[in-house]
Amino acid sequence: MTTAPWRDPALTAAARVDDLLSRMTLEEKTAQLYGVWVGAATDGDGVAPLQNQMSADHDWDELITHGLGQLTRPFGTAPVEPALGARALARAQRRITEAGRFGIPALAHEECLAGFTAWRATAYPVPLAWGAAFDPELVEEMARRIGHDLRAVGVHQGLAPVLDVVRDARWGRVEETIGEDPYLVGTIGSAYVRGLESAGVVATLKHFAGYASSAGARNLAPVRAGAREFADVTLVPFEMALREGGARSVMAAYTETDGVPASADPELLTGLLREEWGFTGTVVADYFGVGFLESLHRVAGTPAEAAHLALDAGVDVELPTLKCYGTPLLEAVRAGTVPAELVERAARRVLLQKCALGLLDPDWAPEAPAAEGPDGLPENPVDLDSPANRALARRLAEESVVLLDNPDGVLPLAPGARVAVVGPRAADALAMLGCYSFPSHVLPHHPGVPTGIDIPTALDALRAELPDAKVTFAQGCDTSGPDVSGFEEAVAKATEADVCVAVLGDRAGLFGRGTSGEGCDASDLRLPGVQGALLDALVATGVPVVLVLLTGRPYALGRWAGRLGAVVQAFFPGEEGGPALAGVLSGRVTPSGRLPVSVPRLPGGQPWTYLQPPLGLAGEVSNLDPTPLYPFGHGRSYTTFAWEDFTGGAGGTTLGTDEAYDLALTVRNTGERPGAEVVQLYLHDPVASVTRPDVRLIGYRRVELAPGEARRVTFRFHPDLAAFTGRAGRRVVEPGALELRLAASSAEVRHTARLTLTGPARDPGPGRRLRCPVRVAPAP
Repeated sequence: MTTAPWRDPALTAAARVDDLLSRMTLEEKTAQLYGVWVGAATDGDGVAPLQNQMSADHDWDELITHGLGQLTRPFGTAPVEPALGARALARAQRRITEAGRFGIPALAHEECLAGFTAWRATAYPVPLAWGAAFDPELVEEMARRIGHDLRAVGVHQGLAPVLDVVRDARWGRVEETIGEDPYLVGTIGSAYVRGLESAGVVATLKHFAGYASSAGARNLAPVRAGAREFADVTLVPFEMALREGGARSVMAAYTETDGVPASADPELLTGLLREEWGFTGTVVADYFGVGFLESLHRVAGTPAEAAHLALDAGVDVELPTLKCYGTPLLEAVRAGTVPAELVERAARRVLLQKCALGLLDPDWAPEAPAAEGPDGLPENPVDLDSPANRALARRLAEESVVLLDNPDGVLPLAPGARVAVVGPRAADALAMLGCYSFPSHVLPHHPGVPTGIDIPTALDALRAELPDAKVTFAQGCDTSGPDVSGFEEAVAKATEADVCVAVLGDRAGLFGRGTSGEGCDASDLRLPGVQGALLDALVATGVPVVLVLLTGRPYALGRWAGRLGAVVQAFFPGEEGGPALAGVLSGRVTPSGRLPVSVPRLPGGQPWTYLQPPLGLAGEVSNLDPTPLYPFGHGRSYTTFAWEDFTGGAGGTTLGTDEAYDLALTVRNTGERPGAEVVQLYLHDPVASVTRPDVRLIGYRRVELAPGEARRVTFRFHPDLAAFTGRAGRRVVEPGALELRLAASSAEVRHTARLTLTGPARDPGPGRRLRCPVRVAPAP
């Protein structure tokens, strides 16, 4: 093994990488800029957009002679026993290091949106459920566990979290987002990044930037967001996750904004990300995103031109497999049409990251394979779904369930009740999982292979939760089909019961193979298929109906407003979602989730989120009322809370545009059950130089309380949190009146503090405060 300076851990990473680059050929540098997807299907249905058209077979042995940048989804492409997969990955790394002159291993990446997307790995709740929990600390713990599982089998990089802010709930990937508010997305997303990075895994922020603002909610459609919306809504979570989370990678979005594709936008990927924000990590392409510059966007005429555009913009790594950064790029550099400096720049960033991961160290070795037993199988299999993982998945699922309504106290269910469970999602384990879970994402391509993890259905979990109840079941209809022949049985079962639990919702899938998920966009927000008609038939029986929704997006429920016994919303709550739901229905769990997205009253009138200026709200200028049935931040409980002893300038307070200000209140559990209240802080700016959202979230805290217990909650507001992008295109804190509203939701204000900011308008600068600190202490 060489003793060259690049192998010396005592030197700085920059010195080591500079020395290594000076020794590498153009082919060896370029080889660091792409991944290879071994085993990706080139026919049939894919798991990435246009996978079958964009994938190609490559000569593995020839490729690795020059080295290799990344290995794409060694665990997420087909079912593989975790320990055997770890051994196979280690063998592949050995071959790569032995084939190249420098012995540099590849960086292995995997999807980890709602858990490690691998066979037999824990399927956690989807990100929209994280948002519903309003619990960053728990999300950070989950991400840390995911990171440790990834590292245990030799994976270095995770393609998560998704930081897109929901702008239109019809978009299929709403389930992958954290919600419709940039502060909620930023704080929860940053927590996920901290957890993943603390385990030594490179977190990759997705999708930079604007992907969720696609026109008409169509996947990959053009983005027509204005510069101010882009700055104040779209970009905020990414800046938070970089500054507060420490993410080391960013994924360029598929979409184009105002005619410029993200993967070909140097102002975005270099000017903003690197020069303004100071990002020093790697920018990776979304799958086939470089090739799409030619085939979909048509801003490049050849693969070489696509490579040039992407490299110049700042895309360092082509994923998932090489198309443009291979031979086309090499030939273009030799011909002088692509500057060699662009290859050098990207290779340097990639190698700096590999150096930080220890992949350039002389003592690096792949993770040791598990010991072999007498049958040739691992003696100590890697457990990617440990009891501790499942316990955490259960806790997050329980915290994420939202009780939308319970007007007559139908919930909790009586222990000995006659319960008719009806609906297409009640007896299907996959009803708990989003589209990036392994069973939903990969196993459809491997019929006959078991899910690999235990996923109790809602029906089975409720029967286990209420052993003395008489529980009957009828499916009623399919998730998305037109068949109503099952209605008669469902209505009969409901008529014979004391209460009917209707379990309705989505089936996660990809590219039209589901009702929610990537490429599964909706034309409106009606419940899929004939589920709405089934619900009508059940309500008509006169038996109290508890609607339980297992979905990846909110659906319009105004048609049933005031007609249901209770409404429970769960956003794909993961493998432990069944027991979590059953616990809420039985009362074992006091519901504490809050809506991360508004629930509309009507299925049309989209797009709409709560972040609306005055003309985006209901008014006399239009006959359409977009006011949601259940607002952002809404959620009910089985206990009650008092918000007491508010201190925060009831008579008005004056402070400078750079002065902090505290407001506080005492939250007391006045009921007989333990529970958690989510105290939310909203900003209202009465007059500004540009139109502003009527209210927007700037702080929150989940507070768990025993019966009779009280806690003092203090928010520290700084005017930086009131900053916005002004007319000059720069962020500004303006003097004038503000209102700080402590609320139980965006529409349920409990206390208001009126402030007046004085002094000149101020540019908060690149180091502006992004977060509102919250302190919780025993009540005096």
